[in-house]
Amino acid sequence: MRAWIRPALEIGPLLIFFVVNNKFGLMNGTMAFVVATAVALPLNWYLEKRLPVMPLVSGVFVLVFGGLTLALDDSFFIKIKPTIVNLLFAFCLTVGLLLGKNFLKILFGSVFILDDAGWRILTQRWIAFFVVLAILNEITWRFFSEDFWVSFKLFGAMPLTLVFSFAQLPLIRRHWAGDKNPFA
Repeated sequence: MRAWIRPALEIGPLLIFFVVNNKFGLMNGTMAFVVATAVALPLNWYLEKRLPVMPLVSGVFVLVFGGLTLALDDSFFIKIKPTIVNLLFAFCLTVGLLLGKNFLKILFGSVFILDDAGWRILTQRWIAFFVVLAILNEITWRFFSEDFWVSFKLFGAMPLTLVFSFAQLPLIRRHWAGDKNPFA
């Protein structure tokens, strides 16, 4: 599959949400978000023969909370979706650590070959980051306009996630356990 298709399927529905919201309002943006997600998930399955875990979980929440928003004509549900998804990810990672299972290692162990300490630290950092994203979402939707909140999803949370991800490279470099460290 072409390298641009996966990011387009993962980010495309959010971009559609942003554009439609800016032109036609939050309810229409939510409808477009739900429809785009409902198209992107099966298309991703068809093209890749699998669904990546995080986009799948987020997509299901878009469908459920977007559906509630539209059915009840209440934007509360779409606004709390990022909070719930981020707290769910933090909770699952925390439970995994407490049970002696590192879910990040299970998900990304074929991409990153880290020692156990590296996986533990990386997981703890992601737990904290997901909690911070949940708090930022709550502050943003409760104290700012709907348009600002929608813009924050695209121009705040996504860049913060990219910056946070790249900030983990020194940790990955230090705790690399494979034969050849591509980050050295």
